[in-house]
Amino acid sequence: MTTESLPKLLVVEDDAGLQAQLKWAYEDFEVFVAGDRASAIALLRSEMPDVVTLDLGLPPDPDGTTEGFAVLDEIMALKPDTKVVVASGHGARESALQAIARGAYDFYQKPVDIDALGHIVRRALHLHRIEAENRRLAGRVEDETVLGRMITAAPEMVKVARTIERVANTSVSVMLLGASGTGKELLARGVHEASGRAKREFVAINCAAIPENLLESELFGHEKGAFTGAVKTTPGKIEQAAGGTLFLDEVGDIPLQLQVKLLRFLQERVIERVGSRESIPVDTRVVCATHQNLEAMIAEGRFREDLYYRLAEIVVRIPSLAERPGDPTLLAKAFLTRYAKEMNPRVRGFSADALAAIDAWGWPGNVRELENRVKRAVIMADEKLVSATDLDLADPDEQVAAALNLKTAREQADRKVIRHALARSEGNISSTAKMLGISRPTLYDLLKQYDLQPS
Repeated sequence: MTTESLPKLLVVEDDAGLQAQLKWAYEDFEVFVAGDRASAIALLRSEMPDVVTLDLGLPPDPDGTTEGFAVLDEIMALKPDTKVVVASGHGARESALQAIARGAYDFYQKPVDIDALGHIVRRALHLHRIEAENRRLAGRVEDETVLGRMITAAPEMVKVARTIERVANTSVSVMLLGASGTGKELLARGVHEASGRAKREFVAINCAAIPENLLESELFGHEKGAFTGAVKTTPGKIEQAAGGTLFLDEVGDIPLQLQVKLLRFLQERVIERVGSRESIPVDTRVVCATHQNLEAMIAEGRFREDLYYRLAEIVVRIPSLAERPGDPTLLAKAFLTRYAKEMNPRVRGFSADALAAIDAWGWPGNVRELENRVKRAVIMADEKLVSATDLDLADPDEQVAAALNLKTAREQADRKVIRHALARSEGNISSTAKMLGISRPTLYDLLKQYDLQPS
């Protein structure tokens, strides 16, 4: 890996021995070293590092924290996305907490444990990259929407959308192949809306959800008295979509005897209702979808080859969500915005651990699974930010380990203890503070910081 491609780490430390030790501890970073505020800020401006380790005790105040906090404040003002990890001496917990309140990512305690600090620094870099990707995707709103309503930043899906746009205005039948939950009906609507049929009906039918003895009537309609319960003449889905588009979802579940009748419609563009011999001409464009292997079904005699070629004049293969880099996060944000507005306006976004979990999950249920998880999480979330636990993507026995950093783990523990104390004291601030062993002002600060209510 070239130096230019390495992530950048700025070490702000006035101890020359520790400078050298830290510089050689990070072979996977391009490391820059500064011993005072001026050189640290100069390197920040010129190199734009992703992560900074900062000793709060810098000259001219090596035994205090004023100079270190001044550096931290300048970093946060100039480049607030920088992940700053501050150093604190023994007994300097208050300084560390103050640094986090002022924008630091985390802290480490002196004397330095190189391995422990390296772990924190690499977690900081991981979060920085996730947030940078999130901002990049958020800045591409115009490019994210294809076919009018599909949200994607993945080239694989953009290619699918462009294929659909090219064939939409033709009369060819389109077959969409993809796993359950990949958005086949949304793409079928895209075909309809990008075509000259957009002002007419789009009619969808799931062939797997209707019993075999009723599917023929649903598709072709029936005459009055054709069977028990047929009290009036009823047009089928094909007629309802006349001039528009019929979407046959799970077309592989159509029984063989009905496949013959569907083939005749596709060849001659006429139908006969159940209980009638009258041929009715119908101009309906057909789009179909399935997650099954139709070629294997043809070989087994379960699907007609001639029908397949009529339905599959254009075949579009839809990638799974796992094959669409960047889309899980992008879609999750879109779903959160939609459902928070409807169901829980308090929710404003995702926590860092949630974004990491979304990025790491394989999404076997594809977009449908993602939407359901986000919807449920928005409804159930107690905080402003949806967590990995809210998404049910965190192992309950490993929640602290799943936290991206010590700050997150501490926050989880602090929230839990404060809530228990508030509950025991029935919301009494003085009793809660006494129970926790802290002052009332400190408790008020914590309640504000964690957005907790004393009621």
